Amino acid sequence: MRAGQNDETPRQEAALGSAGRLPRNDEAWIGFGSNLGDRSANISRALAGFGDDLERVSPIYETAPWGVLDQPWFLNGVACLRWTRGATTLLARCLEIEERLGRVRGERFGPRIIDLDVLVLGSGVVAEKGLRVPHPGIAGRRSVLEPWADLCPDLVVPGMGLPLALLRESARFLPGQDVRLCDGI
Repeated sequence: MRAGQNDETPRQEAALGSAGRLPRNDEAWIGFGSNLGDRSANISRALAGFGDDLERVSPIYETAPWGVLDQPWFLNGVACLRWTRGATTLLARCLEIEERLGRVRGERFGPRIIDLDVLVLGSGVVAEKGLRVPHPGIAGRRSVLEPWADLCPDLVVPGMGLPLALLRESARFLPGQDVRLCDGI
């Protein structure tokens, strides 16, 4: 079931005022990460797979593994796309890019050559088999919040009610989620 912009969205935006903004209907946010091989090259190739749809890319952070701890650190970031083709099509594009780059799905939260997650698509909510948008767990993942808040601190994740800058501040002291800004890749 897909819920797009509804009658509440104008009221939500008015209530946000200067504290933040909801995503545009054609605005998609993708989280990305890699901890195998040439992590920088993996990310560059993955982002190139979005072609002209890619608008902006966050700073890159090196982040401690989460879930499965005995693995290399990740490079993580967030990208903004201009996307009007729907959530299912966006997920299909992400999966196609991952497959093309050689991702093999193994252990949950385990090492991977590339990981692409649909974080947000417009101001709506998607709840379908295999796809939930906004991505569950955003508020508890510094690997997403640090780069995302650097790129767009005033963005409000639909259903969360707070701008990314405040979500990042709330997550800064989560245990086991060390992050450090990379000097460049």
